[in-house]
Amino acid sequence: MDDSAKRLLQRLVRRIPTQMLRDTLDKWERLTAKQREFVDFTQSKWTITQELLAVCEERELSVKHIAELEMIYVIGNPNQGMWHTFQLVDAEDDAHSLELVQFKEQFKSHLSELKRNVAVKIKKHTDEAVWIRIAWGDTFSRPNHLKATYVVHYLQTPFVFVSGLLSKHKPLLLQALTLSTRHQGIKDANLSGQKLTAIRDLLMRQYQHVFPTKYPSPLAERNRSVSSFVHLDPHIENEQAEASANRHRMAGEAFGNGMLPALQSAVYKLETKFRDLTNETMTERDKPLRCVVKFSSPNILESLRHCASTGIASTPVTPLLSSIPLKGRNYFVITDNAPSASSQMCQTQD
Repeated sequence: MDDSAKRLLQRLVRRIPTQMLRDTLDKWERLTAKQREFVDFTQSKWTITQELLAVCEERELSVKHIAELEMIYVIGNPNQGMWHTFQLVDAEDDAHSLELVQFKEQFKSHLSELKRNVAVKIKKHTDEAVWIRIAWGDTFSRPNHLKATYVVHYLQTPFVFVSGLLSKHKPLLLQALTLSTRHQGIKDANLSGQKLTAIRDLLMRQYQHVFPTKYPSPLAERNRSVSSFVHLDPHIENEQAEASANRHRMAGEAFGNGMLPALQSAVYKLETKFRDLTNETMTERDKPLRCVVKFSSPNILESLRHCASTGIASTPVTPLLSSIPLKGRNYFVITDNAPSASSQMCQTQD
């Protein structure tokens, strides 16, 4: 093993929790059963690392083999790091007939033409996702496997999920993806998060998503349970129960009624006018006021739905918040050029 393979293995063993390390090595299948039994997983991480180094040295494994181990761990634990989403546009006539073998050959070929000294590993997951690991090098240096880029793409869909991508490599990756998937272009989908499964489900609508309706109907199953007001005047109880049911209905219409993807943030970049009659200096400014508003939560969609259904937030839900599940985004640019303060005059730019 060379130094780069040893450093990658050492870093990887530190990264993988001890209780998961044995299963990850079993899936790797680069070590024999006897060699895996040689490693004592009850010891410290330093001792485990030294034993694995010795075994891998005996097997004469290279950095490519260690990169496979890392890929197995990342695929099994995708909700790490920060994932960004891109959308392919203007598909060619034969884009929907693209097969995995064709995609692999064309992607590696196009990326190698754009960048020298690049190492690419492509693996298809059981859920039909194509996982790509890219180690970038420079003109006079070998690929750096310690800072790999991961790409997830579902063939015959326009969505691509990327993690660990440097800005200098972004144009190269996007061009290779565009060419190999037979599209004319690719754009930022304005969706990012630490949980790949959440942003994938939100963007690809793999959950009980919103079905807007012009003629709302009451939710009978909720109406049976919303009334928990005891020893109240019947008229007050009916009024409060009706208001509660109405809030639950509006929250369900805006965000759906099932489990929601665990999106962690929503960012609004605002460009508006400052309105305050007591502050003429700011009010009479020619340039618009620019600011950024960010909402954060372990599950922001669930939090917004809860706020609406319990009355913490007003209903009906503002389109700026309900557009998160509808548009599959968590980043919006809002421009308000109206002379009066009204949230209805804000327009979401596509």
